[in-house]
Amino acid sequence: MTRQLLGIVIGVALIAGAVLVLYRLRMQPQAPEPAATVEAPSRPATQEAPRPEATRPEAPAPKPSVVRRPPAPAPAAAPSPASTAPTPAAAPEVGALRIDSDVPGARVFIDQEYIGTTPVTVPNIKPGTHTLNLSAQGYDGFAETIDVSPGQRDILIKFREVRLDAKIDVVHKHRFGSCEGELIATAQGLRYETSDSDDGFSESLLALDTFDVDYPKKNLKVKVKKGREYNFTDPDGNADRLFAFHRDVGKARDRLEKGDLPASQ
Repeated sequence: MTRQLLGIVIGVALIAGAVLVLYRLRMQPQAPEPAATVEAPSRPATQEAPRPEATRPEAPAPKPSVVRRPPAPAPAAAPSPASTAPTPAAAPEVGALRIDSDVPGARVFIDQEYIGTTPVTVPNIKPGTHTLNLSAQGYDGFAETIDVSPGQRDILIKFREVRLDAKIDVVHKHRFGSCEGELIATAQGLRYETSDSDDGFSESLLALDTFDVDYPKKNLKVKVKKGREYNFTDPDGNADRLFAFHRDVGKARDRLEKGDLPASQ
């Protein structure tokens, strides 16, 4: 009994001591925590405190940019009845040639390029100036500059027609004296034009009894059937011109004698 009482007394004493210690600790004032100090620049004691700076007005906020859109296009007007008509077809931009000849199988060349033999059609030719050549065996070659336009064109080459266009200045020697003039030869005939009206003549090529050239003597002799005889020389004594004239006229006479027809002038 005495031990229990002693234990109780000791327990009470311990509790009372603990309560007293807690009470004292709570009643003791606590030191405040030191605040963070900011060192201010040293100024003279007499210096006045700086005046607060005037506040600058804030810049106005930028106005939002306005994007201007182009006005919407006006609606297209309804087509008139006339505009609904079909558009006419455009004219062709290239040319075409249909080439034929009175001698079948003639060789055709355009701008020195072989095309084929007659009859032949040449499409897609660029408009403009071109050179046309044809050749047929036994006949003189044909050469001509042609103008090609958009669209088709038919060309007929007549090899059997006799073409001739030759001229030469001459001097006609008379028995007494002489006269000057010009000899003109075509497929229709030969004529001598001179200021002496009594000395001129005009005859078909086949109506000439004599048509010879003497190259060494530089003389061209012409005799009209049932007519007079003419001895022509070159005014400059050039026998080459007399020879070339005689050659061209002689070829035409040979073809006419074979039955070829003279070309119309």
